[in-house]
Amino acid sequence: MNKSPNAPPKQDKGRLVAKVSENAPCVILMEPRLSENMGTTARAMRNCGLSELRLVNPQADWLNEKAIGASSGGAVVLEKAKSFATLEEAIADLQRIYATTARRREMVKQVFTAKGAAPDMRGHADAGKKMGLLFGREKHGLTSDEIALCDAIIEIPMNPDYSSLNLAQAVLLVAYEWFQAGYDGPQSAMTYNRTEPATKDQVMDLFIHLERELVECGFLRDEDKKALMVINIRNMLQRAELTDQEVRTFHGIIKELRYGRRPDRPPRQPGVKAEEPPKSLIQRQKERKGEA
Repeated sequence: MNKSPNAPPKQDKGRLVAKVSENAPCVILMEPRLSENMGTTARAMRNCGLSELRLVNPQADWLNEKAIGASSGGAVVLEKAKSFATLEEAIADLQRIYATTARRREMVKQVFTAKGAAPDMRGHADAGKKMGLLFGREKHGLTSDEIALCDAIIEIPMNPDYSSLNLAQAVLLVAYEWFQAGYDGPQSAMTYNRTEPATKDQVMDLFIHLERELVECGFLRDEDKKALMVINIRNMLQRAELTDQEVRTFHGIIKELRYGRRPDRPPRQPGVKAEEPPKSLIQRQKERKGEA
């Protein structure tokens, strides 16, 4: 069918394809205690195209079974992760660092939401800067000295009555906004799988078939209202943007309503075929030209 200019593009597999940035920020975890948290962090990172994980004085093995299991396919991030004794060592080669924390420690720093930080990070990435996203300890976050080493703060606005996030959730939210800021694809897409949008010829055939049966059953018995009712029905079906498979299904429904096994409908008899389907617009045009 003909689509409006604002209609979503067709996606065969229903997946919106995004590109991974070549200059993505690294993720720095400050003294993580649980292997599972490091594993789920790796999973969140891989979801959003981040691949470099730095661990400052980790309190557990990030390559044990619990961590690998929790990563659910993100083990490649854990395998490449690097461990550092101090934060200063972990950030030595970076040029811009964002501290993810809800505690500003009364410091004068620019504070971003995760969504607001994303375009800022993209700008610095485009300029070639190496960046880091610093996340605090599971229990008490980041210290004032650690935040002081960072260029800006990221706060994640949540329900003020319950704003607590676990480590991987915080990583995912910030990483997701980073990833989305670099996504330039469609915001919606129509999936057709193995079918195609119906042609106007197919839709017109359906209109003719349906309207003929509506006349036969008495629904369109009022001549004064018939024209407007037909227009309303056609508009309703047009809005559905039917596929060719859906049109065929609709034809089948109409036939069954007329020839089905209900006692008030004429039953199908052995050897008696149902009415022939309506001729297509192309067939009718050819017949008219032949008559002319």
